[in-house]
Amino acid sequence: MKKDISKKTDICYTVSMKKILLVSSNKKIIDTVREGCAAFSDDFGTDIRTDADDIISYINYELPEIKILDYTSPNIDCGKILCEVNSDPWLHYGGIIAVCKDRKQMQELEELKDSNILSIQTINDFSVHFIHLLRILWQNQKFLLNRGMQEDFGGEENGTFICGNDPLDIRFYTSFLINYLYSTNRINSDDRSALRMTLTELLTNALEHGNLHISYEEKTKWMETHGDIFSLITERAADPQYANKQITITYAIGKQKSTVSIQDEGDGFDWRKYIGKKNTDDEALHGRGISLAAELVSKIAYNEKGNQVVFEINNRIDESNTVPQVMSNFETVTYTDKQIVCRQNEATTDLFFIVSGRYAVYSGRKLVTVMSPNDVFIGEMSFLLNDKRSATILAVGNCKLIKIPKGDFLQMIRKNPHYGLFLSRMLAQRLEKQTHRTIELNAQIAKRQEGEK
Repeated sequence: MKKDISKKTDICYTVSMKKILLVSSNKKIIDTVREGCAAFSDDFGTDIRTDADDIISYINYELPEIKILDYTSPNIDCGKILCEVNSDPWLHYGGIIAVCKDRKQMQELEELKDSNILSIQTINDFSVHFIHLLRILWQNQKFLLNRGMQEDFGGEENGTFICGNDPLDIRFYTSFLINYLYSTNRINSDDRSALRMTLTELLTNALEHGNLHISYEEKTKWMETHGDIFSLITERAADPQYANKQITITYAIGKQKSTVSIQDEGDGFDWRKYIGKKNTDDEALHGRGISLAAELVSKIAYNEKGNQVVFEINNRIDESNTVPQVMSNFETVTYTDKQIVCRQNEATTDLFFIVSGRYAVYSGRKLVTVMSPNDVFIGEMSFLLNDKRSATILAVGNCKLIKIPKGDFLQMIRKNPHYGLFLSRMLAQRLEKQTHRTIELNAQIAKRQEGEK
């Protein structure tokens, strides 16, 4: 039985139906997705498209959380669609499941090392695993939110994944963590690639060498003969001796740093022999092990037994990891500590995109909140309502903003209307969260007043 349990975390989110865009004309794949979504009808809906231009428009306007690209359909240019997603990494990232006709095509896509791809499967594997895949997505919906939709409390978010001996689980949980760190501006594109490599390497070691007791020599020999390791993993995982073993992934995502712990149920190994070791030719076939991981993170440590590794990364702080392509031509303005960005009650002529820094928001002399790149924009409400500024904004330390004049913004929206839709959705989501907070606060006040009677 597959293990894909995701324990409760401290990350809060609003649950709504997630959209799955299916790009396919293959009846087998279409039937598989329809049957799977029917089993999770309250949580996932699907739209099926085949025309490339229509698909690109759908991706831009609907911002589907999950995109299934069927590379077995000869009439669909999936490469063009993937390029469109990659062309604007600020707006589109993550959430792609690629379906291939065979292992050869699967290997070709793996070699792209595209960080937007959650999983790559053959059509037969996809048909077997799709329900399992949906269950993982259902249990981890908080990681499927688009940029600007996450709620950042400035504290620490903790959670645990427990997965079985399935490489599919490893790929998904790796992508969930990395995409969350990326969408909340804790890592940039380079960090994203390095962290993906680190997590994949360490989890693969936990699966193959830890839980399944596959030695480096055994793996090397198998790959030389068969080309990949998947069939050996499947064979070994079916053995009752290993079938019920689990990998526990624990994470703590903070403001300054993030920590991940990976523990398998194997016998461990003498990790001291590998610390500082240079990569050898023997390792080239199947990764570079812990020496690679040690190069890519700020701190790494093993328990005495060697079946648990904990690594730490330093988060990017108050810095947007990428700028929307449509805003790259506007003026970038630098502010110093306590410099005023805009004053309360002055006319609204510009919208600001937050590149870096923190910004204190004052109503009168009262500090209302502090904004960061996770808030994306400054002054969007008064800007859109054509109203006066509702607050005074001061820079906290050295800061950078992209200044977008109203006329230029309207012209940009005419050329890229999907950005206007994104902004509207982001504001609606924030309003919904604020409404929930107000309801909770009113309930607390009423409860306290009742207790004082």
